[in-house]
Amino acid sequence: MSDHPITAPVTTSITADVPTPVLTPVSTPVTTPAPTPVPAAEPPYYVAVFTSLPTPDQSGYAETADRLGALVRDIPGYMGEDSARTPGGLAISVAYFRDLEGIERWRRDAEHVAAKERGRQQWYERYSLHIARVEHSHTFRRPTTT
Repeated sequence: MSDHPITAPVTTSITADVPTPVLTPVSTPVTTPAPTPVPAAEPPYYVAVFTSLPTPDQSGYAETADRLGALVRDIPGYMGEDSARTPGGLAISVAYFRDLEGIERWRRDAEHVAAKERGRQQWYERYSLHIARVEHSHTFRRPTTT
């Protein structure tokens, strides 16, 4: 948890025909963790950023997501997940892992593999997955007043 400025270049990509999303909290979260961000950790660590646009047919999705949420917690190096949804429906999930081995174990998990296939067949119009190394991390928390 370094306090020095970010030294790595930051890049963004903008698609001309897609409006810039405005993030709002997921109104009906699939799982019920406390609505707080995953705290900063000592870098380096890794994130898997999954963005998706759902299909109208979400039957079975919530149950599968709950099951996968329970399974991923058992993956060594898993640190937590943050999720949000834009008003237009774009879903964004960021899963945090201590190392790439944890991400690879999750990628190969049999139930996760089956869910990914079902997602491609039923739940997603499209999605993107980005894996990145975190070089800088910090947390802010407003002091409580008593």
